[in-house]
Amino acid sequence: MSVQRAASLELRHLRYFVALVEERNFERAAAKLGIAQPGLSQQIANLETIVGTPLLDRRKRAVQLTPPGELLFEEASKILEQTNAALGALRRIGRGESGRISIGYVASAAYSGMLIKTITGFRQSHPDVDLQLVEMEMRLQMQQIAEGALDFGYIRPPAAIPEGIATTVILREPLHVALPEVHRLASKSRIDLAELSSETFITPRQPPDVGFHSNTIAACNEAGFQPNISPLGRDFTTIASMVAVGLGIALVPKSLNCLQLPAIRYIALSNNRVTSDLAIAYRKAETSPPVRAFIAHNRKKQQAA
Repeated sequence: MSVQRAASLELRHLRYFVALVEERNFERAAAKLGIAQPGLSQQIANLETIVGTPLLDRRKRAVQLTPPGELLFEEASKILEQTNAALGALRRIGRGESGRISIGYVASAAYSGMLIKTITGFRQSHPDVDLQLVEMEMRLQMQQIAEGALDFGYIRPPAAIPEGIATTVILREPLHVALPEVHRLASKSRIDLAELSSETFITPRQPPDVGFHSNTIAACNEAGFQPNISPLGRDFTTIASMVAVGLGIALVPKSLNCLQLPAIRYIALSNNRVTSDLAIAYRKAETSPPVRAFIAHNRKKQQAA
């Protein structure tokens, strides 16, 4: 004896039924759905077979619903609305228009204005993407991006780049020197770095081949001397305060001029080619559409700069 498999309820059944109820006419509903009227009639009959009860009162000439039909129309309308909302959300995520991005940054990225500019622009074009920002030392950023705990980072090269991570420089800034206002050269508009060869330089607490520690060594070597580096500061706010009280001087990016503290001056360097670079870091094989959209946005900003 053969067993006939029962038909299952599908979204198209609900779409056909809702369209019929809204139009109150088989011919108009069929035209709205883009199908033939006999086909619509058959699908409604199939739906009634699936649910096991009449949905239309066929004693009436016009389309009239039975009590089960009224309940189905109410529930089917909700299901279709929720389905359309879910599909729309999925498509927005697929286009990178919604979702979540975790972003790390070094504090000097905020001083440069580039972080604010890029994030503000991205939020305007992608208002449904949730951006989560956390200030983080760049070596930790690289580690967490590689491990998948962080999506994106703003860093100050040079730094060791883990396998699978790409970086792109989005800003190159000239170096300035931060001096206490009582320094013998504090009144100058530009300084040759060689004039500061006997000074003590303060850098962030980093290895010699990383970030501003590396920048300081490179710039001083270019000027013909090996810098005396001590002590080390936790961040640029701390370093600027240390300079202000006379513990040493520091090479800083030009944008640090926005950090105006009493008793400190920022002066441009002459004959210096070393720059402080701001770069973005991200996974080469990124699969998240929102993150890919954010990477593209930052690259576009870099090209326009």
